[in-house]
Amino acid sequence: MQESEIYIQDKTLNKAEFLTKGEYENCVFKNGDFANKDFSAFKFIDCQFIDCNLSMLKLNKTRFQDVTFKDCKMLGLRFDNCNEFGLSFSFDGCQLNHASFYKSKIKKTVFKNSQLQGTEFAEADLTEAVFDHCDLSEAIFDHTILVKADFSTSYHFSIDPTINQISKAKFSILSIAGLLDKYDIVITP
Repeated sequence: MQESEIYIQDKTLNKAEFLTKGEYENCVFKNGDFANKDFSAFKFIDCQFIDCNLSMLKLNKTRFQDVTFKDCKMLGLRFDNCNEFGLSFSFDGCQLNHASFYKSKIKKTVFKNSQLQGTEFAEADLTEAVFDHCDLSEAIFDHTILVKADFSTSYHFSIDPTINQISKAKFSILSIAGLLDKYDIVITP
């Protein structure tokens, strides 16, 4: 941490629209509107974002370590620009449409009850990730590592098994068609 940066720990910030660059540890951010703000080089460790608008937030070298996002609007975020060191987070009830996790190493990440429409996962490592009741319409999986990932309750995904690593990944019988899209076949009940 540089001299000019602040360090804030164990705080709950309600409706905070402006944050000073620095390190935030074990903090809770509620109802904040951070849309289009610049969080470049900020550090968030063991933090929670609840009911926040984080859409189009700039994330250059931003550090997220053990961060939870709950019921947040997060449209168009570029997680691929984040600091890779200790990168770990979970999402519950979030709108992550058109976000990018390109080449991100985010093993065991949990996406729960979230919209991931048009989200990019190309070349990401999602080993043992969980997609629990997520809408993956037009999400991009291209040379993605999905070993032991769980898609058993998710829907609207299209994953080509010939270009993605999917060994031991879980899918429900109802969504198996998402693995066959490239063949342009009709599956009837």
